[in-house]
Amino acid sequence: MRIRAGFHLGYECQQPTAMLLALNIHPSRRVDLLTEQVLTFDRPIEAWGYQDVFGNACSRIVAPPGLTTISTEFEIYDTGLPDPIPEDAQQHLIQDLPDDVLVFLLGSRYCDTDRLSDFAWNTFSSTDLGWPRVKAILDFAHNRIAFNYQNADSLRTAFGGFNDRTGVCRDYAHLAITLCRCMNIPARYCTGYLGDIGVPKDHNPMDFSAWFEVYLGGRWHTVDARHNKPRIGRILMATGRDATDVALSTAFGPAILARFEVITDELPMGGDGQA
Repeated sequence: MRIRAGFHLGYECQQPTAMLLALNIHPSRRVDLLTEQVLTFDRPIEAWGYQDVFGNACSRIVAPPGLTTISTEFEIYDTGLPDPIPEDAQQHLIQDLPDDVLVFLLGSRYCDTDRLSDFAWNTFSSTDLGWPRVKAILDFAHNRIAFNYQNADSLRTAFGGFNDRTGVCRDYAHLAITLCRCMNIPARYCTGYLGDIGVPKDHNPMDFSAWFEVYLGGRWHTVDARHNKPRIGRILMATGRDATDVALSTAFGPAILARFEVITDELPMGGDGQA
């Protein structure tokens, strides 16, 4: 299938402000692009790219005073298949994990494992290792938090979501990631596009989405505590320890998000039946 995706983000700055942007699709998805995906600016701005420590394709800019709009729009190929369920994937002993995976067992800014470790072991230690344990954690996080855009809080940690029992997709992800790490299952945060493909249309405006990946059976697997079922058409943008590492923008000075529009649509098949 073909998916059209993109955004228009407007930032209001009081003075020249350096910014880091994680707004490109992930390098692993660039092979699927059907059109070019580039960031454009409505003002003369020099942007230069770099790859961060997690392998994400990021950009650096200095936004001038006033309102700057950053945009992109592209088409991408997707298999149209739902997320695979790794039912037979085995959990690794810690000593058998690759070195670069170990960081995803540790606590981080929003994944406060020290506050949830005792609860996790008391609750999930009786489950079977591997996918059954991950599924138990997904079910718990999905049922623990009630989705509500009005209750979004950029300062809420996993422990905060556990106690508040409300939030948005990032809160589901942070809670489930933290519980997985407490149970020695490497887990990393993901952000990207997820349109209403194969599901009823959400009445809320389109937004970016957060999910996560677990490391089982020698590879990373996509899981989603908010929806708690396989979805179609995810377009990965970035991965990291938590939302800090994949923030859409990190501004080194005052910067107000003044415009926010996200596009994610399935396109009809071509006349020749090809996607």
